[in-house]
Amino acid sequence: MEDLLNFLAAAKTQYHAVRKLKEMLDKEGFKELNEEETYELNPLEKYYIIRNSSSIMAFKTPKDINDTYLKIVASHTDSPTLKVKPNNKLILDQYSSLNVEVYGGPIYSSFFDRPLSLAGRAYIKKNDKILETLVDFDSDLLVIPNECIHFNREVNSGKNYNAQIDLIPLLGNKDADLNKMLAANLKVREDDILSFDLQVYNRYRGSIIGANKEYFMAPQIDNLESAYLTLKGFLDGNDDEALNIYVSFDNEEVGSRTKQGAGSGFMSTNLVRIFKALGALDDALDKSIARGLLVSCDNAHAVHPNDLGKTDKLNKVYMNEGIVIKYNANQAYTTDAMSSAVLKRIFELNNIKYQEFTNRSDVRGGSTLGAISTQMVSIPSVDIGLAQLAMHSACETAGVYDAKILESGMKAFYDTKIKKEKNCYIIK
Repeated sequence: MEDLLNFLAAAKTQYHAVRKLKEMLDKEGFKELNEEETYELNPLEKYYIIRNSSSIMAFKTPKDINDTYLKIVASHTDSPTLKVKPNNKLILDQYSSLNVEVYGGPIYSSFFDRPLSLAGRAYIKKNDKILETLVDFDSDLLVIPNECIHFNREVNSGKNYNAQIDLIPLLGNKDADLNKMLAANLKVREDDILSFDLQVYNRYRGSIIGANKEYFMAPQIDNLESAYLTLKGFLDGNDDEALNIYVSFDNEEVGSRTKQGAGSGFMSTNLVRIFKALGALDDALDKSIARGLLVSCDNAHAVHPNDLGKTDKLNKVYMNEGIVIKYNANQAYTTDAMSSAVLKRIFELNNIKYQEFTNRSDVRGGSTLGAISTQMVSIPSVDIGLAQLAMHSACETAGVYDAKILESGMKAFYDTKIKKEKNCYIIK
């Protein structure tokens, strides 16, 4: 459990998350490929590709590219937050505050009255080069203060937050200047900084709680828990007949409509390049997609202890009760009877605990990158995750025991040989 908490603490933005995932792959002997160069690949080898420093795709090549099938597990690296605008210094009376913009769908109130900081990346000019560097102020730097109850007697009856007014972080007195602070942090001149992507993050490191230490709290459990644990399963699993793939996309929280999102050609284009580099026949990729399975892994909503009525009475899930298989009639989740049957059988053969979830019919739920991914690669797909509380809060809660279950479940998926004969599947 401590390794997961350490990862969550280090992965302060999608850029930092990908760096940590890269380190894990490097340690296991994976070779990095550059999309700007021709791929030179061999059977039974291990590779990875990074795009925009925020999305990552790793794969293990099969022994025969012309007689293979795809096994893919997809997650995402981003989380709802506040992003700093380019022109960001707001002088409000005697205060210097930061002009920020909401990214994704955070629970606004959860960012109030807690130590916050900034992290992300910056681009620096140096002679004739433009260099990317990661940024982390790694200090208790900001606060978004609540208005005292004496000035807002109705605050406990609910507040309609204005994103441009109420969510502005306090940086310091009127002399505080983020651009100067950033230059000092990077040890460069202020005019050497060309641009940056900076995000607010919660300084809380994460901890294990509960009477029996059965839960843990941390920022960005959605979806860095999945990104980390599915990679662990990928690293441990092996099927030399399959093209085993791990991918974690950026920008899921804003619709995946970017060059590095699930709606881009990041995975589909690289699949074409992988098959070509391994000398595949013209129809080999198409056959491998038809034979394959994609597991979209993004967390699920546990029954809330103080609001039991939000979940379907017969399809509700709990923390520490295993992997959640998610269904939606309108395909917000891509699971169908076929894809769930295959995954259930894999779980049954490996004693992996699972449960099933649907939303109430009168409550709109969220969606995942699964449906977007299958628009780009038309592969059978199933949506899964782990049950958690307070999704999209600055600090979320999940089950300690579920972490090992997901890691084991994904190892089982990557280990298992899946044979498809028309509408019949052979699992062994």
